[in-house]
Amino acid sequence: MKKFNYINSAKKTFKIEAEAINNLSRQIDKDFASLCDSIRLNDGKFIIMGVGKSGHIGQKISATLSSTGTGSIFIHPTEAAHGDLGLIEKKDIVFLISNSGETDEIINILPSLKRLTKKITSLTGNKKSTIAKASDIAIGIKSQEACPLDLAPTSSTTAALAFGDALAIALLESKGFTKKDFASSHPAGKLGKKLITQVKHLMHAGDDIPKVTINTLLSDALIEITDKSLGITLVKDRSKVVGIFTDGDLRRCLNQKIDINTTLIKEVMTKKFITIGDEALAIDAADIMEKNKIFTLVVMKKDKNVGVISMHDLIQARIL
Repeated sequence: MKKFNYINSAKKTFKIEAEAINNLSRQIDKDFASLCDSIRLNDGKFIIMGVGKSGHIGQKISATLSSTGTGSIFIHPTEAAHGDLGLIEKKDIVFLISNSGETDEIINILPSLKRLTKKITSLTGNKKSTIAKASDIAIGIKSQEACPLDLAPTSSTTAALAFGDALAIALLESKGFTKKDFASSHPAGKLGKKLITQVKHLMHAGDDIPKVTINTLLSDALIEITDKSLGITLVKDRSKVVGIFTDGDLRRCLNQKIDINTTLIKEVMTKKFITIGDEALAIDAADIMEKNKIFTLVVMKKDKNVGVISMHDLIQARIL
């Protein structure tokens, strides 16, 4: 078997991708400035969408923008078509990433995006593409892929990533963003919000906490879950929380054909549940939910239950 020169192959890739980044400075034009102005002067969210490798790049760009003072979230086009369009407001700007400019998942939701958003912007490799033509601001960058088959996204995603960094830094510098701004609450200060917002600022407390006693019928517990609209109820023995019951628990009960009209909640509740302190940062609550693949946390102050916080609360507060 002939020995392959891996080092030369790597150096060739580095060279091609470096050229792709260098070419960016010759390709960006007044549309880049228009995009920056649109974002900086807007009081809504900057929503990024992309599919596949472009989606991964979009998530990174969104994270970089958020950490440098520009409120941004990533929404996958497929998830958007199945309900996440509800996260988009009329004042938001959408940024679509597609190297071909012909990504079906994005094209399918273009009519909805035009109706729901303030402005559609895009980054494609073809300014004559469907997505570019549908955009109010269309950025076009072309790159030679490092892949010898010209199939795997390589240089194009590297260039898109560098473009996102350039966008974030241009906005950061234009606003005079500093470390002190991290804790600010201005519209573009999402990072600051993450650093100061505590669970107690967002949690449901008092009568808004869904709760039943251990001897409550499952059917009555479902009414409490429905009324409080959190997909969960706490189960209490006197003043102590001894369990929880969630939408997931309900599905398991139905699969087991359990009679909701004769079964007590204590017989089917989840006894082991995850809690968080009321003074913990909201972003930490999000990390715990994501790590454990759950959507709600029981909030405690010392040994006393004081609330419930959900993933939806974090999204609404733009912590995510």
